[in-house]
Amino acid sequence: MNELYSAPRNVHTRWASPENPSASAGKATAGSDGRKRRPSVPLAAGESLTLAQVTGTSGIIRRIWITIRDRSPKMLRGMRIDMYWDGSSRPAVSAPLGDFFGHVVGRMATFQSALFSSPEGRSFNCCIPMPFRTGMKIVLTNETDTSEAMVFYDVDFTVGDALPDDALYFHAHWRRENPTTALRDYAIVPAIAGRGRFIGAHIGVKADTKQWLKTWWGEGEVKVYLDGDTGMPTLCGTGTEDYIGTAWGQGQYAHLHQGCHLADHEKYQYGFYRLHVLDPIYFHRDIRVTIQQIGCWDPQTSAQLHGLGRALRHGDSAVDMAAAVTAAGYGLFERTDDWSSCAYFYLDQAESQLPALPATSVRIE
Repeated sequence: MNELYSAPRNVHTRWASPENPSASAGKATAGSDGRKRRPSVPLAAGESLTLAQVTGTSGIIRRIWITIRDRSPKMLRGMRIDMYWDGSSRPAVSAPLGDFFGHVVGRMATFQSALFSSPEGRSFNCCIPMPFRTGMKIVLTNETDTSEAMVFYDVDFTVGDALPDDALYFHAHWRRENPTTALRDYAIVPAIAGRGRFIGAHIGVKADTKQWLKTWWGEGEVKVYLDGDTGMPTLCGTGTEDYIGTAWGQGQYAHLHQGCHLADHEKYQYGFYRLHVLDPIYFHRDIRVTIQQIGCWDPQTSAQLHGLGRALRHGDSAVDMAAAVTAAGYGLFERTDDWSSCAYFYLDQAESQLPALPATSVRIE
């Protein structure tokens, strides 16, 4: 990051938008009189729109802003954003539009963090720096059966930047398990090889209230397997709400590096994030990031548990919930819910070998 008072030589600023799709010098606005003519573009069902593209130069994407008129769950999950670096054929970023920008579980939320924001819950903002050496392309695809009449966007970037040899490529990976599998930790980042830095993730949970009633779902611990870890991880947290800096459950809040910007206690749907900006997680050979699905039955709901007649387990052992509550005031048990995540990381390769984005049938209920 350059000092505010500096202007690096041979570095030029460009904005790609509907008024200047090619981000070319002196080519903004379509009309000869320079008036506002084309602030948005339509995106028909099944079609793709190139938001920005550059070839033959280095540069850094500095900011992405988007808004669309239809911000329904179908469109948030059915539109996908893909980013390609240096002519690669596989995208380094491939995610549903909403989830990439922090609007998880198909719902918009008002929040601000160090890297993402939606000031009034109507827009999509990202300011993660994304360097490229020889070119880049960002594509938005409408994979729904409904056309979107108005896509507004700005992709703000510089070209001609002198990148250091160790500059890494930005990646994002989305996945969902509905439901998760008992005793199998949910993978926020599946195993990837290479050198890089884990930036963090937006995570969404739709708790299964039919199966578990309105009980706390977030006792699971985040585990980070680094550089050859096979059995036990190098890094391990103490609980879901602990990982995002709060305690004793999750209410709604949004801080720079951690937050729970969606906390619907009626529908039991939650969206939360942790950004490792100040506490970097580096990896030099490989990384895998997971979180457990563990619930907690407190004394107030233990009577309901007995009424259900369910055999609960924690690890490989059956839980005597009454005894657990008597001894500790709570009891832990394995559970399954609808989990999804969009993870962000830098990698020393323009492509990863992670699975492609699932079909819309997996993303949209």
